[in-house]
Amino acid sequence: DQVQPCEPVVMEPMTDGVNAAVVDPDDRSPDIDPALPRLIPSVDVPELAVVGHAEAKVDGLKLAKGNPAFTDDIEMRDLLDAKVLYSPHAHARIVDIDDSAATALPGVHAVLHHKNTPRVKYASGGQSWPNPHPYDQVSFDDKVRHVGDRVAAVAAESIEAAEQAVRLIEVEYEVLPAVFDELEAIKPGAPVIHDAPDTEGIHAADRNIVHHRKAHRGDVDAALASAAQVFEGTFRVHQVQQVPIEPHISIAWLDADERLVVRTATQVPFHTRRMLAPLIGMDVKQIRVIKPRIGGGFGAKQEMLIEDIVAHLAIATRRPVRLELTREEEFWASRTRHPQTITFRTGVDADGLL
Repeated sequence: DQVQPCEPVVMEPMTDGVNAAVVDPDDRSPDIDPALPRLIPSVDVPELAVVGHAEAKVDGLKLAKGNPAFTDDIEMRDLLDAKVLYSPHAHARIVDIDDSAATALPGVHAVLHHKNTPRVKYASGGQSWPNPHPYDQVSFDDKVRHVGDRVAAVAAESIEAAEQAVRLIEVEYEVLPAVFDELEAIKPGAPVIHDAPDTEGIHAADRNIVHHRKAHRGDVDAALASAAQVFEGTFRVHQVQQVPIEPHISIAWLDADERLVVRTATQVPFHTRRMLAPLIGMDVKQIRVIKPRIGGGFGAKQEMLIEDIVAHLAIATRRPVRLELTREEEFWASRTRHPQTITFRTGVDADGLL
């Protein structure tokens, strides 16, 4: 279709970049459609070929028309639905899992957990190669470390059957002491969260310190000593869930050549492909990750979260498997921005310059 691009309305600058604008409070707003974007070019920017000009959004037309664009905009034959059993405890060891009732439920094709899934350590947030440490996760562990940590996964003929099967899985937990504050977690004697001997690369596991970085530029002590004023403050930043409109969703299947295909809402398709390979025992070249347009991510989809679950289930069932988190699960079973405690010490000269 031929669609006229939505051109912005170029407005005159209100100032010359130096002097304050003189505005008459009785002036009426410009008679412009409020749906149109407004562009006020800076007097400091020269006339360029691209910058400062309207550019048609590459996928704007298909989105406006509602054409298939996202991970779930696909229909597959023999598709199974997956659901995950999550931990109700902040810190516990899994003593035993009984999945007999779940596997016997009509429509259930696979139930996976630490007893029947290979234990391969990985880091889900690998943003480089080689993957940065620590390697502190496995697909299904015999220990849970937060409420919402994965315990088992089910693939069934319907979401309802998968949900019922999850409720039928019996888990015996040994509840362990938990810690809920990062300052308390690093104190001597705090519960050790990652005590598995095969975990690699934690800076100080006995104090729950994952990384320690020390960096400086110039003589910091001398600069602070010569500063006219030194200010120090400690700030607490709360936990944040990014809440993209599209939740985490992944679909995996084996193609005609026995290659694994994962269609997923991710911001890091190549990292996901590389990290999946050792977990499922396949070469990277045997894995294809398809990243359609994502319905928001904001960092929440910058690591591999559920792709390994659908991959394991697709291999176990030889059927396509779909897993989509609910909005509730997004809050306690996905990734959020960590709460932080940050202490700044700032030195300034007599003019207030850092």
